Amino acid sequence: MTVPRPSPRTEIRVLDLFSGAGGLSSGFGAESTRFKTLRAIENDTAAAATYAENHDPETVFAGGIEDWLKSEDIPEADVVIGGPPCQGFSALGKQQQLDERNQLWLRYAETIRKARPKYFVLENVPQFLASVQLARFKRQCQPSQPLGNYTFRAMVLNAADYGAAQVRKRVILIGHHRDLPSPGFPVSTHAKAEDATHAAWRSLGDVLHGLRPAVTEIDLPNRTIEVGGTLLPGAFKTNELHLTRHYEQLSIDRIRHIPADGNRFDIPERLLADCWKKHKSGSGDVMGRLNYAKPSVTIRTEFFKPEKGRYLHPTENRALTHHEAARVQGFPDDYKWVGSKVAIARQIGNAVPIPLARAVGAHLLAALDAPSLLPGSEMNDD
Repeated sequence: MTVPRPSPRTEIRVLDLFSGAGGLSSGFGAESTRFKTLRAIENDTAAAATYAENHDPETVFAGGIEDWLKSEDIPEADVVIGGPPCQGFSALGKQQQLDERNQLWLRYAETIRKARPKYFVLENVPQFLASVQLARFKRQCQPSQPLGNYTFRAMVLNAADYGAAQVRKRVILIGHHRDLPSPGFPVSTHAKAEDATHAAWRSLGDVLHGLRPAVTEIDLPNRTIEVGGTLLPGAFKTNELHLTRHYEQLSIDRIRHIPADGNRFDIPERLLADCWKKHKSGSGDVMGRLNYAKPSVTIRTEFFKPEKGRYLHPTENRALTHHEAARVQGFPDDYKWVGSKVAIARQIGNAVPIPLARAVGAHLLAALDAPSLLPGSEMNDD
C-alpha cells in the first residue's frame, strides 16, 4: 500500500524526540510553517523549559522518552526527528558500547513503529557510524523485523557546508517508508572555497558582526521562572547572554600570548604549568584562539572554558560568550533560554545548528511534496 503524501498546503506533523533547546524544530520551522510539532520530548528540565519558551508550550513533554511512551498514546506523524544523547558514542574506546544512554535509540525505534511516519531523521556524532547500536538499528529495519517497513541511509554532513559558521561534522540518518523513494541528502550550499555553485563558508566574523568585543559582565540577570514547581534562572534572550567569566591574572597573561590560530604552544615556558612543560605534544586546540576570517570549530557544551578547546575570542583575552556561541549555532538574538550559565551552555552546545536543520527540513519538504525522485536519491536501500 502506497503511503499518501501531504498536500502542498497541509500541515506536516512532526514528533521531536530528545528535542533539547529546539535546534531541529527551529530549523524546520524557519524553512516552513507547515511543519507542525505534535510533541517535543525532553528529559532535561531546563532544556524543556527553553523549548517551551520559544515554541508551543503545549507540545512539550518534560520527561524521559520511556515515560512518554508509557503514559501517552503516540500520535501518527509524517516526520520523526531527534538526536539521542551522544555522550555514549563520543569515545567508544573509553566507554562501554552498551552505555545506557546508547539504549535510547530503542525508544526512538519504538516511536517510529507507533507513529508510522513517512520519514525520520536521527542526528548523532560521527562515531555513531561505527557503533554497535547503528548495526542493531539496521537489523531492526530488515523486512521481517519490527521496523521492516522502513529503511535508511546515514552520512556525515558538515554544518559549514549548509551555512553554519562552524566546522561541525555530524551523522545525519534519514529513513523512509519502503513505499517511498529514498530522499537522499540535502545538496551543500557552501564550500571551503567559493566556486560557481557554492558560496564560501561563513566565517566567525560574519556571525559576530555587531557584537562588542569587550565584555566585563559575568552574571546572568536576576530573574527566575517557575518550571514544574521549581524556580529556575530565566528566561533570558540570547542578547542578554554576552557574559564572560572570572579569569585569574595568570590565565590572562597566558592568553595574551596566543595569536589568532595559535594555542597553548605559543605560551612562554615561564608561564606554563609543570604538566604543560612536560607535554610538548597533544591537541593543538587546547587554549586555541579562533580567527574572524574562518568558521569556528565545533561548539561543544564547555565552550566557555579555554582549556577545553579552541574557544578563545579572535582578539579578546577570554573565551566565547554564550551570546557568541549561540550565534555560531544559528540561534537568533531574541531566542529565550532557561537555566544557569552552565545549563544554557550545555543546551547551546548540544543543539543541532539551525542552518543544518533548516537544510534537512527543506529537503524533506521537497520529498513530501514531490512524487518524483530528488537529485542524489535512490528508489530503495538495503
